[in-house]
Amino acid sequence: MAVVTWRKKFEAVLDGDTLIHNTLTEEDMDVQFDDGYGGPEGKPFTAWSETHVYFPQCYDGAEWIERVPRNPNNEPTQHMGGY
Repeated sequence: MAVVTWRKKFEAVLDGDTLIHNTLTEEDMDVQFDDGYGGPEGKPFTAWSETHVYFPQCYDGAEWIERVPRNPNNEPTQHMGGY
């Protein structure tokens, strides 16, 4: 069982980015959940920085954060999830 929070997961992926809007409240960011296999437990969200849009991704119940560029840049987005 891997107990995490969205706040911890954001810390791991922001890479210097700063969120400017997030559909999660500060309280939601600190709710613990198991991000392991089984079923999604983390609250859905969309978050924006100056350069990216962030959203939850899930495969077989394992959860993580993905991001895509906020503005058009002619770079394709790879398939996400399991394959």
